[in-house]
Amino acid sequence: MFDTLRRRWYHRRLRDPAGEVLFQTPPPDEVVCLDCEASSLDPRKADILSIAALRIRNNRILTSEALRLTLRPRGEVNPDSIRIHGLRNIDLQTGIPPETAIRRVVDFIGARPLVGYYLEYDITLLNTLLRPWLGIPLPNPRIEVSGLYHDRKMTLIPQGFIDLRFDSLLKDLKLPQLPKHDAYNDALMTAMIYLNLRGAR
Repeated sequence: MFDTLRRRWYHRRLRDPAGEVLFQTPPPDEVVCLDCEASSLDPRKADILSIAALRIRNNRILTSEALRLTLRPRGEVNPDSIRIHGLRNIDLQTGIPPETAIRRVVDFIGARPLVGYYLEYDITLLNTLLRPWLGIPLPNPRIEVSGLYHDRKMTLIPQGFIDLRFDSLLKDLKLPQLPKHDAYNDALMTAMIYLNLRGAR
């Protein structure tokens, strides 16, 4: 009930009709798994450097329809962050403007629920671009895979320690580990975690 009221409140405050796609009825049994790489761990100060999003339809990851964007940052990328995500300043020179990127993200996700690993970080990053344009944050329902994993483990070890590190989830669920800190790879691995936890085969 609260989520429905919140969506209505956001809808009334929408500044641009281009954002109407966020409030349409989403396709049945579809979600979008997304991941962002950024210049800082503080999402309110960071530049988004890359975004990847994958639609999941009927328990299938649609890799052929993936959205993969490289963005042009506002300034030079900190060398410390380059060691993590591997995106150098020269790699980002041909990136698209952030304002273009957020429009493409909105068109891609529509009103579908969003899936991620520590999704709040990615949502906060995207909202720094969305609010100046539409005047609202992303209204989409959210599915946090670390929360799904925690809930599953709680039924087995109700008072035990539950390791929610990304690598630990992949290992425990016997899923392949791709090179990390790449937006597409991280989104793909998160999508596999999601499907595993849903019991999809």
